[in-house]
Amino acid sequence: MDVLKELEEFRKKDIPYTRVLGSMCTTPHPIAIRAHEMFIETNLGDPGIFRGTFELERKLVRLLGEILHNPNACGYVTSGGTEGNIQAIRAFRNLKGIDRPNVIVPKSAHFSFDKVGDLLGVEVRKAELDEEFKVDVSSVESMIDDRTVGIVGIAGTTELGQVDPIKELSKMAIDNDVFLHVDAAFGGLVIPFMDEPMDFDFKLRGVSSITVDPHKMGMATIPAGGLLFREEKFLKALEVRTPYITTKYQWTLTGTRPGTGVASAYAVLRHLGFEGMRKVVRRCLKLTEVVKEEMESLGFETVIEPVMNVVCFKTEHAYEIREELMRRRWVVSAIENPKAIRLVIMPHVTEDIVREFVSEVRDVMSKLSVEP
Repeated sequence: MDVLKELEEFRKKDIPYTRVLGSMCTTPHPIAIRAHEMFIETNLGDPGIFRGTFELERKLVRLLGEILHNPNACGYVTSGGTEGNIQAIRAFRNLKGIDRPNVIVPKSAHFSFDKVGDLLGVEVRKAELDEEFKVDVSSVESMIDDRTVGIVGIAGTTELGQVDPIKELSKMAIDNDVFLHVDAAFGGLVIPFMDEPMDFDFKLRGVSSITVDPHKMGMATIPAGGLLFREEKFLKALEVRTPYITTKYQWTLTGTRPGTGVASAYAVLRHLGFEGMRKVVRRCLKLTEVVKEEMESLGFETVIEPVMNVVCFKTEHAYEIREELMRRRWVVSAIENPKAIRLVIMPHVTEDIVREFVSEVRDVMSKLSVEP
């Protein structure tokens, strides 16, 4: 068999994004694909060779910094939110130099923080949530002690798209002389383009670092994450010597790093500009309302009012519904607390897809003989 035909057969087994309403990733923007192809062989692990690509990364970091209210932010393009979260806490740990350090995260934090504890030898304490599934500020405060190196807030939780009270966490970080990391892997390229954006970024003095992923709402090719720090001392805390390549030091977690994510992310943000991104976000938010209304017509209730383009619907049959939809090659998520099905309305989703999906849900409920 011809190898390309063989590859095609494997690719056909993948579920196309037109059937995916449960992922925070999406089809890349066409200009991202063009940019990716241009930089296909680049390796930012050796920036002395790929000088133009490295310069482009600096420009992308500045562009992301401008969006997040700090054009002088420093950082680099990561493999995604997990790497960003690990590296942020690693920098906090290294700067504080405390024996048996701990970090405080919300119970709603991404599972990457479990990896943080395992890899870095940092105790990860999980603060309670309030009735709106935001982190309870008093719970965070009660956990801070003299071994705390940092606290974490989420701007766009993975399950509900909720935004923690970052302003209050910022003040707490300053008052307690600890660092604050904001995991905005999803929300970082949603919130700034909303009609009424909430404060979550470097505009708040206590925010030390932010994870933001262009391969989500930024429509870059995978992988294209981002980690931004308020100032250079955080990057310095991550440096290791690299004597055999073209630079003396490296602050990244991975060695080999594709330049494709840099090029594709930069291309999309420059091509669309602020207003173009705002149109994309507005469209996704509008479709989220359409989904909400359609699902409510079937008897579903939302867990919370959608904060961004993530919406969850309560049902005791979440896993049954998800599995039946998967059998039909529709992808949604199921969450446990509370039991609900979760939809993420990304740029690839259209109104026609929404209508077809809701019709499928109606049929699934009929087949399973269940009510929401």
